[in-house]
Amino acid sequence: MAADGGQAASLLALGAVELRDRLASGALDAITLVETCIARIEAREAEVGAWAFFDAGFARHQAKVMDEMRRSGRPIGPLHGLPVGLKDVIDTARMPTENGCALDAGRVPMQDAAIVEKLKAAGAIIMGKTVSTELAFMHPGRTRNPHNLAHTPGGSSSGSAAAVADGMVPLTVGTQTGGSVIRPASFCGVTGFKPTFGAISRRGVLKQSQTLDTLGVFATDPTGAAMLADVLCGYDPADSATRPAPHPAMERTALSAPPMPPVFAVVRPPGWDGAHDDLKEAFLALEEELGEQAFAVELPALFGEAAAQRQRINFAEMSRNYYRYERDGAETLGAVTLEAIREGAATPARDYLAALDWPGILNAGLDEIFTRCDAILCPAAPGPAPEGLGSTGDAIFNGLWTLCGTPAVTLPLLTASNGLPMGVQLVGRREEDGRLLRSARWLFERLSE
Repeated sequence: MAADGGQAASLLALGAVELRDRLASGALDAITLVETCIARIEAREAEVGAWAFFDAGFARHQAKVMDEMRRSGRPIGPLHGLPVGLKDVIDTARMPTENGCALDAGRVPMQDAAIVEKLKAAGAIIMGKTVSTELAFMHPGRTRNPHNLAHTPGGSSSGSAAAVADGMVPLTVGTQTGGSVIRPASFCGVTGFKPTFGAISRRGVLKQSQTLDTLGVFATDPTGAAMLADVLCGYDPADSATRPAPHPAMERTALSAPPMPPVFAVVRPPGWDGAHDDLKEAFLALEEELGEQAFAVELPALFGEAAAQRQRINFAEMSRNYYRYERDGAETLGAVTLEAIREGAATPARDYLAALDWPGILNAGLDEIFTRCDAILCPAAPGPAPEGLGSTGDAIFNGLWTLCGTPAVTLPLLTASNGLPMGVQLVGRREEDGRLLRSARWLFERLSE
């Protein structure tokens, strides 16, 4: 049965790692946690609108199976009994996956995506599918920001961020092609983590841009994000972006003590001049508080062109991957989605191919910075979540890092004058995800004291 009153609030406030450990020890039953999540969803879903598909009965069934397994003494997985929500662009066998799109309404895949296979093998409970914007692009869904229902939750992983922020589930999975994990995490006041490009297989996930698409995770803190990402990572011959390599051990590294306090390179990325005054003021105060552990770095002027190059790649590949949606139902698509598809179709091949060279160029410049710091520190979004639900906000502070394929994590450490959260974004060197998460945990714990 669900915990009641204060017990439920206390349970939902626990981080995912603490919940995992209680479940593994038997101090907490999966059915108790799941019933508490169900009660929260049923109480808040009508207002927040985080779920595209949710079946309380199926969630209960999974929880009972997990409890029976633990009590029998059989080995349990690293996520045993933990509820997880999945963005509705990730295929789930015999469970709807509609991609936030009218043309895919009623679509039920026959096979699980690679990460769903991993989650089930790890003992996670698939709670349902969280709302995605249309085709994981910019046309908003129905989700609202839990902190203020009149404001956007961001996108495209709108429901994934909102579900964690509202305490409906401790963990969710999303995707990022521009800023679709980091920005909604910032707006909703949770931790969002986008690992190194190619760390997690995209088999069975809606393909928007094969050069940019990256799976990411949401949690209340960086250790929870590290735990979930650790399970999802690994080589998959069906996804050419993944490579055979030793396991990155993100959780173990994130939980370890840094050999010395981390040093951060403070960057004001392209778009800084247009940032909200509250963000600028809070970011300056953070920089001053870090003192000698932070130093300012100015990115070369070339980085100012990254947004246009990322968009060129994104739209060109969208025009190919979403061709059937334009062909079969252009009139059902949002204007912003249709415009991007058609702009991509008009992109000259020489411009698209030239844009593919940019990640290598930009990373050469970043490598020099990373020799002097543990992580780059920059804003996660230009300010708090904008008012209104007609836009998911500006990804200007995210697309650069998506193009470069670097790992990035946002921490809910700042607050705007209107009370809405603002995220601090940390960026690491490619393949150094564990080190980035360790630095993020250090900063999170220091500033959350």
